[in-house]
Amino acid sequence: MKLQIPHTGIVLLIGPSNSGKSTFLKDLLMKKVIMTSEVVSSDDFRLMVSDIDFVELKNRSKDESDALQDLYKRISIEAFALMDTVVEARCRLNKLTFVDATHLQHGDRKKYIDIARRNHVPIVAIVMNIPEDILLTRDSNRDQPRGIRRVKQQYLRFIKERKSFKDEGFSLIYYIDEYESPSIVRRKNPLELNVGEGIDFIGDINGCYNEMILLLSKLGYRENDMGLFIHLNGRKFVSIGNVIGSGPESLKSIIFLKRHVDNNLAYMVDSSNGFEIANWINEETKSMNIAPKLASDFESYKIEYGIEKLEELKEELKQFLFNSPSHYVFTENGVQIAVGTHAGIKDHYIGKQSPRISDFCRSGDNSSEEWYLEHKTNLLIVWGHYLKQHPLIENNTVNINQGAVYGGNLTAFRYPEREVVSIKSAMNYSGEEKNPLIELESKRLVPPNIHKLIDGYRIQTESFGSILVYPDLVRHAIETVSHSTIPIEQMVYIPPTTSPTPYTSKLDCYLEHPGEAFDYYRSNGVSTMIAMKKNMGSRGVLFLFKDIESAVKYTGIESLGIIYSSNGSRFFEEKVERILVSRIVSDLVENNYFKKYETDFVLIDVEIMPWNIKAKEQISLYSNVSESAILDRSKLMEKMMFLKNPKLQGWIDEYNAMLENAKKFKKVFQDYGVQDEEMGEIQIESLYIIAHSGKAFFDKPQTWHIEMGRELASYSSLFIETEFKLVNDVESETGVIEWWKEIACNGFEGIVIKPDLYINDSELKIYQPAIKVRGRDFLRIVYGMDYLLPDNLKRLKKRKTSKKQKQAINEFSLGVEGIRRFVAGESLERVHECVLGVLAQQADQVDPRL
Repeated sequence: MKLQIPHTGIVLLIGPSNSGKSTFLKDLLMKKVIMTSEVVSSDDFRLMVSDIDFVELKNRSKDESDALQDLYKRISIEAFALMDTVVEARCRLNKLTFVDATHLQHGDRKKYIDIARRNHVPIVAIVMNIPEDILLTRDSNRDQPRGIRRVKQQYLRFIKERKSFKDEGFSLIYYIDEYESPSIVRRKNPLELNVGEGIDFIGDINGCYNEMILLLSKLGYRENDMGLFIHLNGRKFVSIGNVIGSGPESLKSIIFLKRHVDNNLAYMVDSSNGFEIANWINEETKSMNIAPKLASDFESYKIEYGIEKLEELKEELKQFLFNSPSHYVFTENGVQIAVGTHAGIKDHYIGKQSPRISDFCRSGDNSSEEWYLEHKTNLLIVWGHYLKQHPLIENNTVNINQGAVYGGNLTAFRYPEREVVSIKSAMNYSGEEKNPLIELESKRLVPPNIHKLIDGYRIQTESFGSILVYPDLVRHAIETVSHSTIPIEQMVYIPPTTSPTPYTSKLDCYLEHPGEAFDYYRSNGVSTMIAMKKNMGSRGVLFLFKDIESAVKYTGIESLGIIYSSNGSRFFEEKVERILVSRIVSDLVENNYFKKYETDFVLIDVEIMPWNIKAKEQISLYSNVSESAILDRSKLMEKMMFLKNPKLQGWIDEYNAMLENAKKFKKVFQDYGVQDEEMGEIQIESLYIIAHSGKAFFDKPQTWHIEMGRELASYSSLFIETEFKLVNDVESETGVIEWWKEIACNGFEGIVIKPDLYINDSELKIYQPAIKVRGRDFLRIVYGMDYLLPDNLKRLKKRKTSKKQKQAINEFSLGVEGIRRFVAGESLERVHECVLGVLAQQADQVDPRL
């Protein structure tokens, strides 16, 4: 006799004392069929809670016997309470548990049946069907007999209860008779599949057969002589359901999927359309709301192949659809790494099967489609059902239903590459008057739901993995957005912070030096760098449109554009902004910029000079500091010189050096602070062209961005060209170091060193998008006029920049992701969660001198 035991759930042993339950389990343990951790025994738990597993009542007085029975009941209550907790915990974790106890009372069995149902796991009963005389004989041979009376009572209870077992809700019931020695066959989890050479998840096909074939071809699948599509690398594809729909070839699509599943080349999960079609074929529903064309497809099939073949096909398709699992869990080296499901899944459902789980995976949550906000683990979930204009990558879940049947895209998600591959549908096949894709587009600028974000959230970026935005930082960012920023429709990008050199200079007289930046990038495999002169300005963003109609299309606001700072606030007063924006747009239109690049807008990351536009309070502060320091140190020097005491010479020399430091500080400050504030002196340096209509430019080399800046400078006198040098060998590094020293001596802040490529697709590493190297004199403004004194410099060289660097990388990653979403036409909510994420990173406290 073979007992088929599921991979998970509860195996309930039922039988009186002496029926062989413990012996049966010991035999399985000895043969290593089961593990010790998979067995829970009432006797063991009695011993655990009370140091007693049996109470001997023989030869006891009535009072003793009554007291011991009361004690045994109390011990049993505590033991079973603890045992039930363990059993339920194992069920939650999708583990298998054998429960060794008599289970002769209906309530005892029902308790475990309820636990199994509550946790969506099967429960199997193994009934030890042993005659009474055998039970009594075995009891007489025990070291601690239960007694004839007790055994007889248990057997009578067993006989009475046995007939009701089949109606109590067990998944399976096995009966073991006296002389049987059954073997156990442990099933594997049918929902778990090895990821193998890779998996390609395919979104809702809905009868779009031609698009499915084009997508498979694009993914690298090739048709063989049998008409099967096979990947040369051994990959398999997974349909996440709704193969049948309103498209032109539903029957052809589902037959195609079934053939590939039958040949172990593909997988398919249950779905709303599939379940409805199966019920319709089974004549459980009289009408079919979806795919009315399928009925005519069946009729055509009958004409071509006959009624018998049609009925065979219907039966095969019905079984295929009904037997499709609610979801699949893909594993690697036994570890769960990805889930494919149709409409979604809750974390505690993963790897389990029940009618309730099937309903959820098939049709989603009736109260909300945003189940993915509750996903708390690192397990990737790929899903569809709910229509999204673009692949929704959020909270480590990916929605790949982009409405192929409505004229959108048929989307695939490649794993482990985590790449999205799409095919544009040939047309809108649905025949519906209202196209949901168009309706979604009309809601693109609906304000974000702040309640989704306020408790923190995780952003899944396309290129840089998952970034967690913490609750306290989110709230600070929301407060900022609520009170001091431009309209969120216009705030599509926030520039990342620029970190200083990862390590301080090895040279004795420098805190920062270009050599450390070169070393950092070279160690990360960057061979070509760009060194750019860092003008003393303020970081900003120009978002400019060719006309007001274009601005309304993208932002819903009638404006030619806006200029805002790196924290999202308006850079200029509105009157000044309008004049500047109008002037720049006019220059660009006159020079055919928008026509040349076929774009409605240009988004530019810029530096705006002069510095004092945004730093009037800081300038006043520096002025007072320098004047006070020079005055105080001069007076102290005069007093010490007047005393003409040789013993004071050391102090005189020290304060003379400090006086020189104060004078140098004043000179440095004056070089930066005394610039004309007139509007005519405003200069704009283009650092990066971030985006045009439908295009982001993070893949372009720095030299391309510099050339684009030069082009802007040729169109408008407000723009200036970037001064830069290419770094690709030792000689050019030496030249840049000398250039940096010259720049610093001429009253400029220093340089910024960048990798030539913003994003290097061939490298998995993420490195600093830019490193600033400030001059020795400029750092007096940052760290104080005396920072170069030996003791001060020694202390400053211990500074920690790791948090600043991580902040820069996260802000850069979020900026890239936000712009990719924006140019793809995703909703304001999807774009703004990235913008808010950058503002939240800014709210994290970092040493402001870095």
